[in-house]
Amino acid sequence: MAQASSNGDLVVSIRREPDALDLPLPAYATAEAAGMDLCAALTHDAVLKPGARLLVDTGIRIALPFGYEAQVRPRSGLAVRAGLTVLNSPGTVDSDYRGVIKVPLINLGQEDVVLKRGDRIAQMVVAPVTRVQWAVAEELTETERQEGGFGHTGLGRTGDSIDAGDGF
Repeated sequence: MAQASSNGDLVVSIRREPDALDLPLPAYATAEAAGMDLCAALTHDAVLKPGARLLVDTGIRIALPFGYEAQVRPRSGLAVRAGLTVLNSPGTVDSDYRGVIKVPLINLGQEDVVLKRGDRIAQMVVAPVTRVQWAVAEELTETERQEGGFGHTGLGRTGDSIDAGDGF
């Protein structure tokens, strides 16, 4: 069962790796931020050339309670300024994972990006998980959209002339 602090926040156990004791714990940048910044636990500077990928260690492990997940997402400023993003965004940390959290970054920009120890490289959002039980059905309820796929709801509304054949 999940524990709550005196102010109602979820309490999650965290452990720093021995080589990351000097790095800050994930933290919210503002009082109303949804995501906590994750820092790079690099032992030396790393250069990501355009198109290059790198799995970056954060130096932390967490023990999420059952019924929760942590989503690892890009930091918008890094994405806009440098083209640096999380490759499998959002990445999911399941409640039964106890390994070191690592972030797969990719440089989609046009210039090299230098990463240094302690750089804020991603953000982590902890959220409840909804468990699903499937109910096999012969028919599904009808909607206005029905089988319209990618881009379907925008076609014909703004003068778009994109051919969305086969739902794309």
